[in-house]
Amino acid sequence: MDPLSEVLALFKPRSYVAGGFRIAGEMAIQWPQHEGIKCYAVVSGQCWLSVEGIDEAILLEAGDCYLLPPGPPFRLATDLSVRPVDFHVLRAKRKSDDAADEKQEGACYLVGGHFVLTGSHADFLLNALPPIVHIRKEADKAAMRWSLQRMTEEVRDPQPGGSLITQQLAYMMLVQALRLHLSDETNGGIGWLFALADKQMGAAIRCMHDAPGHDWTLQKLAGHVGMSRSVFALRFRQTVGTTPMEYLTRWRMLLAGDRLTNSRESTATIASSLGYESESAFGKAFKRTMACSPREYGRAAVLPNRVLGSSGADEITQGAGASVSLS
Repeated sequence: MDPLSEVLALFKPRSYVAGGFRIAGEMAIQWPQHEGIKCYAVVSGQCWLSVEGIDEAILLEAGDCYLLPPGPPFRLATDLSVRPVDFHVLRAKRKSDDAADEKQEGACYLVGGHFVLTGSHADFLLNALPPIVHIRKEADKAAMRWSLQRMTEEVRDPQPGGSLITQQLAYMMLVQALRLHLSDETNGGIGWLFALADKQMGAAIRCMHDAPGHDWTLQKLAGHVGMSRSVFALRFRQTVGTTPMEYLTRWRMLLAGDRLTNSRESTATIASSLGYESESAFGKAFKRTMACSPREYGRAAVLPNRVLGSSGADEITQGAGASVSLS
């Protein structure tokens, strides 16, 4: 499995809402601060996306996709000059749309999903993302087109099993958006996500993901990607934002945390499989990285899920066929 797939599998993105919604002409909608990742694409029309703290609004046109990591309030508007309507007000007044309304002059129709990361320490993924990911290049739109069209069909013409299909298509859109974002050389971002697009740094990261329990050293990783030890260390830090050994330790601890939560393996077994000669050495590394001991981490896993927070209060939980689900 490739590193991006492994990270997404580890953090278990769960589709909280998947479907479509319409923004009428000469209208603006204000959403509150949100948890999770929102990934939507414009099917028809156009609208402006404004995120609190970012000076300029972004124009979204048909085929464009946007991805918002957890963050501040934001607004979608077909007219920037009108006063925004609070999302909660619209949710209270929601009613079924029809096909004619979707084609209203000046209206914008979007489909996508809102994903909550149910795995712990999701900041490993989220910190690698900017406040807004905007997919707009024609080649990227073409790559998104199939899933966008299929999802639109499922929402507008509900069929048995449509809710599950819509959720899976929304997840496909999320993965595709992340893939396109990391491959965009103009982003110039720092972090493991961007490093995957670098041939040598990506190869080093794949080594660590493929064999996390291997006795990796700076020299071994550098040799594997055909670089000198010093040049590799400098390049990795500049690209990823941390040292290779720090990255390796973090990845090992994330894997350990998942196994402590979701398996019955002993701490000693997990420690050995991840390259630690003693349970004590593993425990020290785990506490340094995860801010608690392995035992405390495993005990916390039996507590009620706290990841969703208050996000449920900010959604209309209508799935496939919900042409007015404002998520």
